[in-house]
Amino acid sequence: MIGKKCVILQLNLIEEKKIEMEVNTAEFTLSAPVVTMCPQDTKPEFAFIGRSNVGKSSLINMLTRHKKLAKTSQTPGKTLLINHFVINREWYLVDLPGYGFAKRSKREVARLDQMIRGYILQREQLVNVFVLVDVRLEAQKIDLEFINWLGESSVPFAIVFTKADKLTANKAAQQVEAYKRVLEETWEELPPIFVTSAESKQGRDDVLGYIEKCLKFISSNG
Repeated sequence: MIGKKCVILQLNLIEEKKIEMEVNTAEFTLSAPVVTMCPQDTKPEFAFIGRSNVGKSSLINMLTRHKKLAKTSQTPGKTLLINHFVINREWYLVDLPGYGFAKRSKREVARLDQMIRGYILQREQLVNVFVLVDVRLEAQKIDLEFINWLGESSVPFAIVFTKADKLTANKAAQQVEAYKRVLEETWEELPPIFVTSAESKQGRDDVLGYIEKCLKFISSNG
């Protein structure tokens, strides 16, 4: 069974009362091909990642209320670098390349995988990884493998279901419960789970509120 260590902090945060956050400023900082070229300051970082075409850019733009902060495209897999956006001048939202895009050479896939894993494992400022999952789909092997790798690596993360507006509320809830049952086959404790829609803004306050709780926890614990 996996996941015990990396969710202890998360569970404590979830049990606290709801906290709200507003995004007042959101600015692009830089794009880096390797972790060593990421910003040199020590602002906390929250990374977003998922399979290609999961709606990552749309979610980022929804969270920040900035329609063009992250570039959206009809062609999936356009994010090829580690993109940093500074939020409220106090923390970074990090847009990581997607995984599982079949139309890439093995060499390119290996390069992106090394970039992603290097950032996640080496970046000391990283507080949490948000793994995006399309709520319309059954649990995909590639997502589960990535989620389990995070757990085995003791990397704090949360699961963010996207595109909830494409289903009825009841069907979306059923999909999430089915996903939880799959996770429970190997996980002692489930990570935080959020259900979102870039179209309806569902889940925005929940995700941002969780980030705010993390920031307050970091601040209060030095």
